[in-house]
Amino acid sequence: MVGDYGLNVPFKRPDTLATDTASTYEVLLHALNYYEQQGELVDVIILLQATSPFRTGKHIEEAMKLYRPDIDMVVSVKETDSNPYYVCFEENGEGFLHISKGDGNYTRRQDCPSVYEYNGTIYIINPASLKSMPLNKFTRRVKYVMDREHSLDLDTMMDWYMAEYMINADVIIP
Repeated sequence: MVGDYGLNVPFKRPDTLATDTASTYEVLLHALNYYEQQGELVDVIILLQATSPFRTGKHIEEAMKLYRPDIDMVVSVKETDSNPYYVCFEENGEGFLHISKGDGNYTRRQDCPSVYEYNGTIYIINPASLKSMPLNKFTRRVKYVMDREHSLDLDTMMDWYMAEYMINADVIIP
């Protein structure tokens, strides 16, 4: 099938999976089922979200080297600024804030364990794991650490402005 822009499009997802509220999990399952119904053997799924403009081929290659069939997923991450051992707090039943994780005995942020957050750039997924549970239920995840600059995720207009600045100031070459 040829799409509106002249590109070869092997299949289209149904309208119910093409909404702002459609889950990535359901979209991936739909694609996996399509290829399996065509007799294709899918041994790995690579999800590259369009909101990661600074991901490179080198990043994908490096992340692929971490994948093994005995894990659920390799996922790209960046070290988080909001370390729950030091700067993240939760409110208790009495309305007082307490440190989110750990005993709060750290007096310097630099002494806290490293903590990571998904950056939305690369997901290398085991199809068998995907069939048995949603991505957020995976327990055998391996991290691929990326720097802050290449981890920019375009979710807001501020992110867009930051990407433009980074390109115009030669902070990063897309």
